[in-house]
Amino acid sequence: MAQFDHLTTAVDTVLSRMRALDAALPRQDGLAVFNRVYLTVTEEVDRRVDTGLLPDTEAAITLDVHFAERYLTVAEGAPAPACWRPLLRSRHHPGVRAVQFALAGINAHVGHDLALAVVDTCRALGCEPVDLEDEYDHIGDVLVALEERIREDLMPGPDLLQLADPLTHLLGCWCLERARDAAWSAARTLWALRGLPDLAEECGRRLDATVGLAGRMLLTPLPDR
Repeated sequence: MAQFDHLTTAVDTVLSRMRALDAALPRQDGLAVFNRVYLTVTEEVDRRVDTGLLPDTEAAITLDVHFAERYLTVAEGAPAPACWRPLLRSRHHPGVRAVQFALAGINAHVGHDLALAVVDTCRALGCEPVDLEDEYDHIGDVLVALEERIREDLMPGPDLLQLADPLTHLLGCWCLERARDAAWSAARTLWALRGLPDLAEECGRRLDATVGLAGRMLLTPLPDR
């Protein structure tokens, strides 16, 4: 791993920034809820890299860092794309539950940021999206496993049926695996359009807006229990 020391340092920096956000944000802040989720994902990807579970270490770390950077710049105060604005605007809303914040963050990050991170990584490594497919799938598998745990840990128990009924309906309208598949298609499209910057920019804007619309749906305030 010596040849990848600069990359592992970049992962360590990403983790440090996420931990700093975790320490600084109020626990009930909607962004803090997502940050805790994403910190867990990044730690798991880092563990898989360290134990040699990912097929191409350089590609896996590069994709992971570019992916994280798109979230961190927003979390640390940069102007947010449309996909992140629903979460940032609703992060203190008392009618939005923790599981909604978590999944809305995953929606923004996977639906929009992951596609752009694939393009960033292809440019950095001089490769094609197909060359990153294994690493993309491994990171996606971590996210899918975590989504299942989020739903189990953050969904209310059976004694809260008044809340759980509309919440179950709302969250059942969104699926991480479909979002991951759509992000892969978007990444391939954006890469294919790289020689047509105006068209690529328009495609990126439409992707951003569509993901933002799903985020607004996920953050629908629910009645008090």
